[in-house]
Amino acid sequence: MDATDGPAPLVHAVHAVEAVGIDVSAATLDVAVYAGRGWQVENAARGIAALVVALEALHPAVIVLEATGVYHQAVTSALAAAGLPVVVVNPRQVRDFARSTGQLAKTDRLDAAVLAQFGAVVRPPPRPLPDDALLELRALLERRRQLVEMLTAEKNRLAVARRSVRPSLQRVMRALERALAEADDEVGQWLRRSPVWQAQDALLRSVPGVGPQTARCLIAQLPELGRLSRREIAALVGVAPLARDSGRLRGRRTCWGGRAPVRAALYMAVISGIRCNPVLRACYQRLRAAGKPAQLALTACIRRLLTILNAMLKTQQRWQPGLATTA
Repeated sequence: MDATDGPAPLVHAVHAVEAVGIDVSAATLDVAVYAGRGWQVENAARGIAALVVALEALHPAVIVLEATGVYHQAVTSALAAAGLPVVVVNPRQVRDFARSTGQLAKTDRLDAAVLAQFGAVVRPPPRPLPDDALLELRALLERRRQLVEMLTAEKNRLAVARRSVRPSLQRVMRALERALAEADDEVGQWLRRSPVWQAQDALLRSVPGVGPQTARCLIAQLPELGRLSRREIAALVGVAPLARDSGRLRGRRTCWGGRAPVRAALYMAVISGIRCNPVLRACYQRLRAAGKPAQLALTACIRRLLTILNAMLKTQQRWQPGLATTA
């Protein structure tokens, strides 16, 4: 697996390989073929182009990468554009798989080999990858989240600051407030470029409790909404209760995993919804009257709201309390 070896001997392969793993870092891409050899290329335009050529000649059944923030996006987009079966998986899932095989050491080369083995054994199904427009929208929303965090931190500092530093804090807060307003305008302009996003935004915001930020988060972070069943979408977000049974033991069902930003947005929508949404308010009150803890009741309301939103986008119908009751 020497970086200097290069993929030249593999380019002339005529038989399809089972799986390829690619470990992504900021500067390099370590590539491993399952039960074969590997190489390293630069995580830049030239290296990615050479990698695409090499993998096209190999005809892999699946190419597995871990989600690594922004570092994997360029190579993932290039592989998808070439029609190669690329899958981006959760790093925690791969690390658990590595431990199950006894692979405790961790280097870039070993990680690439583990990813290839994971692809060959688990065979994760390829999913549609987000296009450039969706990635841009996610970047804008992520920047807005960062501005909100910085503004909150400055407000907290101002509350305990001495008089000599308050003017500095106030100047920074005003600058952050202007930047936040500009970020909101940019997100709104980006949404207006897509008639599909505009229609989704209008449908989602017709639900009492769902505000503009929740709707924008769902559009950007949950494009599968309206395309999956209620059970599948609940599992994807991480609000489906998971069984913990063994023998005669019946463990307590718990929710974990899934997409944390989506859960956070839905949580805020439910907090608002139990005050102004009759369906969510009735659901929450019924569970609390039955003796359920508040957090459990809120999680159930999140799942109920997600089911309603999923049905609305699937049928392209605006909010109607009567239909929402049977969703």
